[in-house]
Amino acid sequence: MRLHRLDITAFGPFGGAQTVDFDDLSAAGLFLLHGPTGAGKTSVLDAVCYALYGAVPGARQSGQGMTLRSDHAAPSTRTEIRLELTVAGRRLEITRQPPWARPKKRGAGTTTDKAQSRLREHDAAAGSWKDLSRSHQEIGEEITQLLGMSREQFCQVVLLPQGDFARFLRADAEARGKLLGRLFDTHRFAEVEKRLAERRRAVEAEVRAGDATLLADAHRMQQAVGDVVEVPLPDLAPGDPGLAETVLTWAAVARSTARERLTLAHCARTAAESAQAAADRVLDDVREVARLQRRYTEARERAALLEERSDAHREAQTRMERGRKAEAVAPALDLRDAAEAEHRRAATDEARARTALPETFADAGAPGLAAAARKAAEELGGLESARRAERRLGELTEERASLDRQERADDDVLQDAESWLATWEATRADLQAGIESAQEAATRAEQLAVRRDPAQARLAAARRRDRLSQDTDEARARALAAREHATDARVHWLDLKEQCLQGIAAELAAGLVDGAPCAVCGSLDHPAPARKITGHVDRETEERALTAYQRADETATVDERRLGSVREELAAATAEAGDAPTAHLAQEAAELERQHAEARAAASGLHTARQRLAQAELEHERRVADQQQAALRAAARVSHRDTIDRERASLEEELAKARGAADSVAARAAQLERRTALLTDAADAVRTAEDTAQRLKDADARLADAAFRAGFDTPGDAAAALLDDAAHRDLQRRLDAWQSEEAAVRAVLAEADTAAAARQPAAGLAAAEETAELAARRLRDTASAQDAAARRCAELDRLSTRALTSVRRLAPLREEHDRVARMAGLAAGTSADNERKMRLESYVLAARLEQVAAAATARLRRMSSGRYTLVHSDDRAGRGRSGLGLHVVDAWTGRERDTATLSGGETFFASLALALGLADVVTDEAGGVRLDTLFIDEGFGSLDDQTLDEVLDVLDSLRERDRSVGIVSHVADLRRRITAQLEIVKGRTGSVVRQRGGL
Repeated sequence: MRLHRLDITAFGPFGGAQTVDFDDLSAAGLFLLHGPTGAGKTSVLDAVCYALYGAVPGARQSGQGMTLRSDHAAPSTRTEIRLELTVAGRRLEITRQPPWARPKKRGAGTTTDKAQSRLREHDAAAGSWKDLSRSHQEIGEEITQLLGMSREQFCQVVLLPQGDFARFLRADAEARGKLLGRLFDTHRFAEVEKRLAERRRAVEAEVRAGDATLLADAHRMQQAVGDVVEVPLPDLAPGDPGLAETVLTWAAVARSTARERLTLAHCARTAAESAQAAADRVLDDVREVARLQRRYTEARERAALLEERSDAHREAQTRMERGRKAEAVAPALDLRDAAEAEHRRAATDEARARTALPETFADAGAPGLAAAARKAAEELGGLESARRAERRLGELTEERASLDRQERADDDVLQDAESWLATWEATRADLQAGIESAQEAATRAEQLAVRRDPAQARLAAARRRDRLSQDTDEARARALAAREHATDARVHWLDLKEQCLQGIAAELAAGLVDGAPCAVCGSLDHPAPARKITGHVDRETEERALTAYQRADETATVDERRLGSVREELAAATAEAGDAPTAHLAQEAAELERQHAEARAAASGLHTARQRLAQAELEHERRVADQQQAALRAAARVSHRDTIDRERASLEEELAKARGAADSVAARAAQLERRTALLTDAADAVRTAEDTAQRLKDADARLADAAFRAGFDTPGDAAAALLDDAAHRDLQRRLDAWQSEEAAVRAVLAEADTAAAARQPAAGLAAAEETAELAARRLRDTASAQDAAARRCAELDRLSTRALTSVRRLAPLREEHDRVARMAGLAAGTSADNERKMRLESYVLAARLEQVAAAATARLRRMSSGRYTLVHSDDRAGRGRSGLGLHVVDAWTGRERDTATLSGGETFFASLALALGLADVVTDEAGGVRLDTLFIDEGFGSLDDQTLDEVLDVLDSLRERDRSVGIVSHVADLRRRITAQLEIVKGRTGSVVRQRGGL
C-alpha cells in the first residue's frame, strides 16, 4: 500500500482545504511531520484512517460524524476527506463526507445531510477514473479485503504508536495477550475455551439435575412406603458416588415389602365382606317387621280421627248441594245487577244534562229538546260568511301593523348608517396607520434576528470558555499531581529493585539443600550460605512496586491527555468568543432578545390589522346598500297603506250587522255552537234513561221466576246459597280428602301381613342397626387398607421404573461430562496435565510472539550496535500462567532480563524494533500485502546522537524494500537531519499545511 495524495477540507483543526502530496514526501524515503502541540499532526493520520475505514483511530472513535467537522470552517463548506493510494496494484481514490448540519436553503436554521462515500479506480489504458461504488458497506468491505487488515490492525501496523509498544514491553502477560489477540484475531481460540467451559458447565448441570431428579424420586418412594419398610433411605446428595446403585437397591426392598402388605390386606377385606353381608340380611328382616307394626298403628289412629270429624263432613255435603241448586239462578242474578247498574248511570247522565240547560227546558221531553237543537244549528250555519270577513279584517290589521314596524326599522337603519358613514374616513386612516406600524415592526424584527444568533453563539462560547478555564486549571493540577506521584512511584520501585538485586544471593541460598549441587557453582557443600538481612526485599515486593509505578504512569498519561484536550477546547472557545467578558455578552444578547421580542409582538398584529381594515371596508359597502334599500321600501309602503285602509272600512260595515249583541262574529258563533251541543246531549240522555228503566223491570220478573223453579223462597235465599269459585274449590277439596283418607284407612286395616305383624312382639331395630354398622365400618377399614397398599405398590412400581430410566439416561451423560471436563481444563490451563498452566489462546499467541521477537531482533541489534536481542519466554511468573513472557538478552553481560528494566532511550528503540517486527508479521498474516508507507509516532527525544543516527539508519534501510517512513516528532535535530518535511502551522482561523520535499 502506497499513499499518493490526501485532500482535507473542514476536518479537525483545518478550517479550509489542505493538500498533502505523499509522492513528493516519499521520494526521499524519510519525511518528518512536525508542528506545535494541538496544531493537527495527529489529525493528518486520522484523516488517512477515516478515508480508508470511515472511522478515526483508538479513543477518538467517539469523535465521528458531525463532531469531526472543523469549528473554523465556513457554514457553507462541507467536511470532506479524499485519499489517493495504490494497493494490490490498483490505483484507487476514496472520498468520505461525514454527516453535515448545513444551513437551510429556505428560511433560518440548519438541516442534516447524510454521510456520503465514493470509491473510484484509475484506468491507465483510458487515462481516466471510473466509479466503483457509493455504498459505505461495499467500500469498507473492498478496502478491508485489499489491505487484509482491520482498522485496529492498520492503526497498529501503519500508524505505529510507540507509546503503546513501550507499555507492551513493560506489560504483564495478560496485557500482551489483549494486544496480540486484537492484531492476530485469536479470539476464536478464546471462543473454543469458552465453548468448552460452557459445555462442561452445561453437562455438569444436566448430571446434577439428573441426580437431583433421581433423589427426588427416592424421597417420594420413601414417603409412599411410610413405616412399612424398616430400613431407612441413606442420606445422599447429587454427585455422590454409587448414588444410582444405592437408590435402586433400596427401591427393590421397598417394593417386596409393599407387595406382602397388599396380600394380607386382601385377605382381611374378604372376611369383612362376608360378615357385613350377614349383618345386612338380619337388619333388612327386622326393619320390615318394624315398618308393618308402625303402619298398623298409624291406620288405627287415622280411623279414630275420621270418626271425630264426621259431623263436619255431613254439614259440608249439605252446603255443597244448595250451592249446586243456586248455580241455576246465577245468570238471572247477573242480568238483574247489570240492568240496575246501567239504569243508575243513565239517570245520572240525564240529571247532569238538564242542569246545564236554561230553566225553559227543565221539564221538556226528548222530542222538544231535539227540535230546539235543530233550530240553533240552522242559525249557526248563516254566520259562515261573516266569519270569513272577520278573519280577513284581522289579516289587514296585522299587515298595517307590519308596515308600521318596517317603517320604524328603516328609520333606525338610516339613522345608524348616516352616523357610521360620518366617521368612515377617520376610521380608515387609523386602520391604515396600524398596518404600516406593524410592517415596520416586522422589518425591525428580521434585522434584530440576524444580529441575535451570532450574539447568542458568542455568549455560549464565552460561557464554555469560562467553564473550560476552570477545567484547565483543575486538569493542570491533576496532571501535575499525577506526574509527581508517578515519579515518586518510579523512585520507590528503583530503590526496591536495587535492594532486591543486592539480596538475590540470600534468595538463592534459601533454596540450597545439603547434598544437592549449587545452581551457581555446582558444589555439593554449602559451608557459609548467605543470610537475609533486615529490610530484605523479595521479587514479589519489587513487582508490586513496579505495578504501582505503571498504574501511576498510566494515570499521569491519561491526565496529561485530558489536559491537552481541555486546552484545545479552551483555545477554540476563546477564538469564537473573543476577549469580551461573559457578563457583557450576556447583557448584549439579552438586550437583543428583548428588542426582538418587542418587535415580534408588534409585528404579530399585522395580520389582524389587515383583517380589521378589510372588515371595515365591507361594513362601509353594507351601510351604503342599507341606505338605498330603506329608501325604496319607504316609497312602496305609502301605496300599500292606502289600499289596506279602504278594504278595512268595507269589512267593518259588514261585520256590524252580523255580530248583533255579541262582541264579535266568532263569539256569536261560539254561543250558538254551545247551545246546539247542550240540547242534543240532553235529548240523548232522556231517551237512554227511559230505555234502561224498562230493561230493569223485565230483569226483576225473570229473576223471581228462576228462584221459584230452583226451590228457593226468595231471590235473596238463592243469592245467599250461591258459592264463589274459591269457596267451591275449598269445599270440594275437603270432601275429596275425607273420602280418600277413609278408603286408605280401610285398605291398610284389611292387609293380612300388617295385621300379622301387629300381633308379634316389638322389633329390636336398634340392636340390628348397631351390629350392621360395626360390620360396615370393619369392611371400610379393610378396604381402605387394601386400597392404600395397592396405591403404594403402584406408586413404588412407577417411581422405580422412572428411577431406572433416569439411571440409564444419566450413564452416557456422566461419560461425556468426564471427557468434556478434561478437555476444558486442558484448554483453560487449569488441568494437572497442563504443566505450564497455559491457556489455548496463550499457546497460539506465544507462537506469534516468537515470530514478532525474531523479526524485531533483526532491527534491534542494529539499533543497539549488536547489544540487545529480544527473546520469547514461556516460563511461569510466580503462581501465574506462562506463555507470553518477553525478555531482552544483553550481549555485554550475557544475561537475560525483563524488558521492563530497559532505560527510556533503550525502551524507545526496542519498542520501535518491536513495532516494525510486528508490522512485518501482521503483513505476512494479511496475505503478504506490501506496506510502502509507514508513520512512526513520538519518542525520538529520548535518544542520544549516536543512537539516533543508528535508528535513522535502520529506518532509512526500509527504503531497500521500497518503503517510505513518516516520522511524527518535536525533536529539533530531526528537522536538520530530514529534509522532506510536512509542517502543521496553527492559527486563530485554523491550521494550514506547509510541505517541503526532500529533492
